[in-house]
Amino acid sequence: MSRLRVSLPPLRSLTAQSEVSHAWLDRQGQVSEGRIGRASLMQLGQTPKVPAVECFLHPEDSLLASIELPALAPAKVSAAVACAAQALILGQSDDMHVAHGARDAEGQVPISWLPRTALAQLGQVLEQAGLKLRGLYPAPYALPVPPSGQVTASLLEGHLLLRHSPQQGSVQPLPEEALQALLANGAGLQWIGDGAPEAALAHLPDSQRWAGPLPDWGLHGGVQNAGRRQPGWGRAAALCAAALAVWTLGLNLYAARQADQGQQLKAQMSQRVRQVFPQVPVILNPLQQARQQLEAQQNGSGGDAPQSFNSLVQQAGNAMPFMVGGVEQLNYANGELQLSLLGDTRVPPPDSGWQGLLSQAGIEASPGDQGWTLRVGSGAAGAAPMAADDSDASEEDDDE
Repeated sequence: MSRLRVSLPPLRSLTAQSEVSHAWLDRQGQVSEGRIGRASLMQLGQTPKVPAVECFLHPEDSLLASIELPALAPAKVSAAVACAAQALILGQSDDMHVAHGARDAEGQVPISWLPRTALAQLGQVLEQAGLKLRGLYPAPYALPVPPSGQVTASLLEGHLLLRHSPQQGSVQPLPEEALQALLANGAGLQWIGDGAPEAALAHLPDSQRWAGPLPDWGLHGGVQNAGRRQPGWGRAAALCAAALAVWTLGLNLYAARQADQGQQLKAQMSQRVRQVFPQVPVILNPLQQARQQLEAQQNGSGGDAPQSFNSLVQQAGNAMPFMVGGVEQLNYANGELQLSLLGDTRVPPPDSGWQGLLSQAGIEASPGDQGWTLRVGSGAAGAAPMAADDSDASEEDDDE
């Protein structure tokens, strides 16, 4: 069975008497010999046994975009597209019919939209001409699909039409700039018609501009539903709720991805600090501890202060493992280590045993407004000399 394809003029000026370019395709989807021409829609409608027509919009009416969506259930994709399309549509989104294709392997979803009034007018004109509509598609989808890594291109009334894949196409209103960008990115062009650039890999005959395979989506649903009752408030509320759910899901996925990247970055920073400052016993806040070590080296400070600081940090890391990665700021002064915690750090209750471990190590821990303060206990200060005396006594016994 032969097929009839029609290239429409701008919908704002369309009537049943409008002249249109058209082509007849055979059963194999090839343009029949000598079956390309021009005629009015009314004349085409008077053709005996005329099939339902496949219409391609004028470039001015071919409003195309590609949006990135996460993997969603098919029932939620339409709601997500409707939500995303609001940022692209000029005017009231309720007055637009939005169509979209399937999500590809890279997460891209092609979408197109047109005013419902324009689609209703198209339906009326086709009915006046005695034509039935089989499908309505943006202009680039009449072009053949290029090989992988290439783009099919053609000029039509001052616009550059591009076919990227079976589902993806685009319209560029500034052909020269768009061609320069494509060639700069190394895209291989197969060109149809006049105006081919020298860098084009192939130059296809003009008849091929009609022979492209149709995508599995189009705007014809807006024409078929133009006379039907518009959705009521209940359906609109359901669509808004579904869009909100999809938006929340996408936001949670983004937040989880950012949190995972933050944890990886923190682990890399901690590993780097351990490599550069091996004397640091425990990494609680890698950035601040690295700064403190650099300041100590630049000031040439030494003695007991760094040893006391490192000891407190080490004991805190041993007895308070929940602090690792949860410390927002470290402050050390006068033998006291103040730990300011992040808001989401979960601290076990004191009776869980961690304060006892600090006490055994001679460290006192007291809570503050934003965290904890650690200091060497008074009993620990006298423990060291006592241990030294015992050692000296043992040495005297050995001498005797």
